[in-house]
Amino acid sequence: MDNFKNRNDLDPYEINFLPEFHGKLGPRNPFINSHGVLIGDHDYASPDSPLEQWSTETDPAVMAGDEWVHPYKDVGYHTSENRDYFERGIAPQAGIYMHPDKDAAYQAYNLEPHEKEEERG
Repeated sequence: MDNFKNRNDLDPYEINFLPEFHGKLGPRNPFINSHGVLIGDHDYASPDSPLEQWSTETDPAVMAGDEWVHPYKDVGYHTSENRDYFERGIAPQAGIYMHPDKDAAYQAYNLEPHEKEEERG
């Protein structure tokens, strides 16, 4: 039986990429990453995924990297910035996500070394 969720022609997350991106981003079909998780199948609850086995001991870095993102079928492509770039060729504005007037780590820099240890617990 054909699983309609895995058919490339019915992909709800893929956008209409400009021709210059075709074949350059990576595989179009779903693939299995090094953790045995199928990426690009529209089923985000995989028994082999660290998300399904998450605990306080899990290092979030285990899910970092390109092997966790499908090069064509990612919900992130639907942001206006990504659609402008990949469908219309409009480059993103520099500094759009920066907050030069805010330093989220400023408090950590102002602490004395013994205070940093106390704050960590």
